[in-house]
Amino acid sequence: MLMRTQTDTGSARVQRFLDGAAARLREPSTPQVPLRFGVDLGTATIVIAAVDAQGEPVYWDFIRAQVVRDGVVVDFHGAVQAVRQLKASSEAALGMEIQAAATAHPPAVPVSDCRACAFVLQQAGIDCRSLVDEVTAANAILQVKDGAVVDVGGGSTGVGVFRGGELATLSDFAGGGHHLDLILAGALKLPVEAAEVHKREHGAEVMQLLRPGIERVAESVRRQCAGRDPGTVYLAGGALQIPGADAVIARYLGWKVQGYAHAELITPFGIALS
Repeated sequence: MLMRTQTDTGSARVQRFLDGAAARLREPSTPQVPLRFGVDLGTATIVIAAVDAQGEPVYWDFIRAQVVRDGVVVDFHGAVQAVRQLKASSEAALGMEIQAAATAHPPAVPVSDCRACAFVLQQAGIDCRSLVDEVTAANAILQVKDGAVVDVGGGSTGVGVFRGGELATLSDFAGGGHHLDLILAGALKLPVEAAEVHKREHGAEVMQLLRPGIERVAESVRRQCAGRDPGTVYLAGGALQIPGADAVIARYLGWKVQGYAHAELITPFGIALS
């Protein structure tokens, strides 16, 4: 499990973990075995992540692939091929075989579609040891007791409200990073794929164009929290890795919002810990 001490709590602890994880892209640490693996089948990217016996980040890698839409695997063969490629490259980097991994799904996805995520791993030669929802996976890193964990993905925004350490409500509404890409593509007259790259590389420059889309995500969060301030909103996912996005959401909601650098790694490493 992710280790916590009396002086190593809250946002500083999470940020230290994410900073350490970011440095492990295709550059494994010397781990304390055994390792635990997670595979995140995202709308824009597929990620494999590994943690060691102490719950510390060891390694991660990713492939950009358009094989999942709104949490549903729409290109099963492509997803399997991508996971096989990540499995092979990770095994070569780590010098060990990956036999089992966890994976995750958005909260509102039907059971039949959730199972498809597990089937992708199995067809890629990996036993699926656990299948969890993405918000619960994210909270394996965040360890929120009271507040809302918000996982902003490519196609949807999932919200889990925690009270007293227990998950009180869990939901998922359409709308995420892909919708921001569409806004930018229309405004700059770019292909959607090029708009997504432009958003990642020049987010601060196009913030005013993206503000309405970010506020739409904020309104989705408000609705999923039934209009009630949950205490603090904790942002996970790569869709809002735009400088100032957390401040836009905080101003729109009038609630406290906690964002993180490298927030795109919260869910993949949370899956590995699950």
